[in-house]
Amino acid sequence: MKRVSLALILAAFATQAAHAQSQDKPKDRGTLQSIKDRGSLSCGVSQGLPGFSAPDDKGNWAGLDVDVCRALSAAIFNDPNKVKFVPLSAKDRFTALQSGEIDVLSRNSTWTLSRDTSLGLNYTGISYYDGQGFMIRKSLKVNSALELNSASICVQTGTTNEQNVSDYFKGNNMKYELIAFGTADETVKAYESGRCDVFTSDVSQLYAERLKLAAPNDHAVLPEVISKEPLGPVVRHGDDQWFDIVRWTLFAMINAEEYAITQKNVDEMAKSSKPELKRIFGTDGNLGEQLGLTKDWVTRIIKATGNYGESFDRNVGAGSKLGIARGLNKLWNQGGLQYAPPIR
Repeated sequence: MKRVSLALILAAFATQAAHAQSQDKPKDRGTLQSIKDRGSLSCGVSQGLPGFSAPDDKGNWAGLDVDVCRALSAAIFNDPNKVKFVPLSAKDRFTALQSGEIDVLSRNSTWTLSRDTSLGLNYTGISYYDGQGFMIRKSLKVNSALELNSASICVQTGTTNEQNVSDYFKGNNMKYELIAFGTADETVKAYESGRCDVFTSDVSQLYAERLKLAAPNDHAVLPEVISKEPLGPVVRHGDDQWFDIVRWTLFAMINAEEYAITQKNVDEMAKSSKPELKRIFGTDGNLGEQLGLTKDWVTRIIKATGNYGESFDRNVGAGSKLGIARGLNKLWNQGGLQYAPPIR
């Protein structure tokens, strides 16, 4: 019995020693370290949606979603251009993230319960509050979605739009014919060629896709918004540090707008003695290091992309071809929904 007890005691000591050693070992490299080792961030974007993620004729990507990735690159590398943009269809976007082909998906993707729980993914925040709508030719003289009974509707597969259309038309006792296509470009071309009466998508996308039509002014977006479509960046489950970095990069852009920190004044604002600004700029505390970044992580982000409002206006708002009103995307203290937790 004594021998058995001694063996058990020795085994317990060995287990404790092994546990202590494992505690001393560095954690798995994780997404952040993989990005650093690679020397660039891999960002999943759309196949070309003006205002959100689209390349110009020289292959330079721009847009609200693109700015999130450039902000991440700036926070990590102090360089907003160390990003590989991977264009993805709606059908393939989540698979690319699950497989590790991309580090983050920043591609007008709606946050839903099923996506949050069944795909092994996490939404990190809401970069754009949207809703689904309808675009139609003005020549049809339709002024409301409630006048679309028996209409044929073009929609892209792999999106939340199909179910939303079904819910809306059934809820209003209307008939419809759904014609689905694999990509956004195919959907728009089908609509423009007359294969369907209506094109449905998120309202922001309708405004963006209308710019591609031969005669944009011949088409109108109807006033009804039939769903909630909160769009935001997505990461894989299982890496809390990377989740925090992506989330707080977006929050940094929103907080910067609230404190009137801009690309032009960021260096001057960083000299402020106000406690909240000292925390934001890293002159007080070590919040950046807690994320695995540097003290000046917010400064890097704002120098690269500007604050949230600057990015919005430049890409989809008053300073862009889309000219979309801020609406729900105004800051919370200006009547909108954009609200970021404090950096403290």
